[in-house]
Amino acid sequence: MSATEIDYYELLEVSRDADDKVLKSAYRKLAMRYHPDKNPGCSDSEARFKQINEAYDVLKDPQKRAAYDQYGHAAFQQGMGGGGAGGMGAEFGDIGDIFESIFGSAFGGAGGGRQQQRRGADLRYDMEVSLEEAFRGKQTEITIEVSQTCEPCSGSGAEPGTSKRTCQMCAGHGKVRAQQGFFVVERTCPTCHGRGEVIEKPCRSCGGEGRVDMPQTLQVDVPPGVDSGTRIRLSGKGEAGPFGAPPGDLYIFLHVKRHKVFERDGTTLITRVPITFTTAALGGSIEIPGIDGEMIAIDIPAGIQSGKQLRKRGSGMPVLQGRGRGDLVIEITVETPTKLTARQKELLRELQETETGEECPQSKGFFDRIKDAWNDLTE
Repeated sequence: MSATEIDYYELLEVSRDADDKVLKSAYRKLAMRYHPDKNPGCSDSEARFKQINEAYDVLKDPQKRAAYDQYGHAAFQQGMGGGGAGGMGAEFGDIGDIFESIFGSAFGGAGGGRQQQRRGADLRYDMEVSLEEAFRGKQTEITIEVSQTCEPCSGSGAEPGTSKRTCQMCAGHGKVRAQQGFFVVERTCPTCHGRGEVIEKPCRSCGGEGRVDMPQTLQVDVPPGVDSGTRIRLSGKGEAGPFGAPPGDLYIFLHVKRHKVFERDGTTLITRVPITFTTAALGGSIEIPGIDGEMIAIDIPAGIQSGKQLRKRGSGMPVLQGRGRGDLVIEITVETPTKLTARQKELLRELQETETGEECPQSKGFFDRIKDAWNDLTE
């Protein structure tokens, strides 16, 4: 096995089942150790630094890593496909050029085959808001750690004052061809990742990646009427793209906390209100606080039963990105008293006698008296 064919896992000093986080940590540690700036004039350190970069470039990409695990270094050999049994590699190279002119980007495109810049990844952030905040809306700040464009190298990945060179493996095309049996398979170049250029001297701040992880504080505007599952998109606030590519987006997923008084069904609010026995029997008017803090007057019809629902139009949640508000539904619960005075018990017995049809000598003005007695109880 030649020096260029040292096992990539051994180069990075990790096991074959190492995850992305372990790979990245091992790469950064070794890159700092063997960086040419820390070992000036040492050709061995420079060579090892290049090998480490080559190994990490392959293993951090799931597709390239799978190919390497299955075929080893052979998965990335033969460059542009010049050579092969009986000159067949050159012949298939010509066929590949024909396919390029017909199918374009599928075989690298007519413009030389360089891969377009890959946009940064979209990110997700979960935010919890109260029902009152969902009603009014709010402005808040969040701080997240996200990959951002490296300032010293402006995302190029090259040390300031240095330049890139044309990739020798793909000759600047961004793709390499490997013969497998009677077929020639074209893949993204594992050395330059389809860019057609190689960083000769990586930036010390980002290790040649063109981006660094750092905290970012963002302003978030939560509009009135949001509900659990509502998404807020912050364009361009996701992960920075590699080597100066455009960043992705950040999506804020909202979760509305449960409320002690109100339940929610879309724009409709539901609450349960207890009333006294006399109010249920004789009717009346009560006031309850709304979600906006204003008192809402509710008319109680005489003879209302527990479980009956009353509706107050326009006292619910606002319509998201629209006009108007939903309704407030009041579910009535009639309370049965557990402690009665002697007078209240007497009045209830009179009521019981009237319900059973028995004559009651004190029936005149009964409802007025029982109402007064009940008011004394509830005060």
